[in-house]
Amino acid sequence: MTRTLLTWLSLVLMALPIHAAAPENVALLALGQDKAILLIDGERYVLKVGERSPEGVQLVSADSSLAVVEYNGHTEELEIGVVVAPGFDDEARVVEDDAVTLWADPFGFFHADGTINGYPVKFLVDTGASSVAISGDLARRMGLDLTKGQRALAQTASGMAPMVALKLNKVTVGNITLHNVDAGVIMGSYPQTPLLGGSFLGSMDMVRDGNRLELRKRY
Repeated sequence: MTRTLLTWLSLVLMALPIHAAAPENVALLALGQDKAILLIDGERYVLKVGERSPEGVQLVSADSSLAVVEYNGHTEELEIGVVVAPGFDDEARVVEDDAVTLWADPFGFFHADGTINGYPVKFLVDTGASSVAISGDLARRMGLDLTKGQRALAQTASGMAPMVALKLNKVTVGNITLHNVDAGVIMGSYPQTPLLGGSFLGSMDMVRDGNRLELRKRY
């Protein structure tokens, strides 16, 4: 084989497209406006709309409810907790029930999108809180009937504060839903972020690995 032919073959090989290996699974961890956190074959990526991971998964769009991804000519709508296998075929979609994975923010805190009685909230995971805790201001916006609760006092960072202890009909985080959850409504604007405390976390198996926290409903 002549040197000219070898050179020509080398140029042809260099020109051939290199395809990334097909990902074994793609999972949606969190959503933001025009941004999503994806878990692709165990690697976590924060992608903006239009960006593509090294595996070739492109974020087409993202809003507060779902993300649209594209790979190898296929598009798929992802919700949090949905895992997609190669090809994005509908038959390959697996939803892991009663489990949710959270990622720490830059300060080491874990937040979780969820609902209280169907009202959307963003929780702060607080293992030191004995129950779910919300502010009186939020309770009023949610339409909670505080007359059905029991008056008490709560220890806060600023001292003792009046509180109403009651049960929430339903608390949901990701794919996990609990009913009749004990909660404390602290009068005023504290806490500004609802606390996901022991009355919810006590029913979970919690596994932390660095900045990753998995909550799994205990049976």
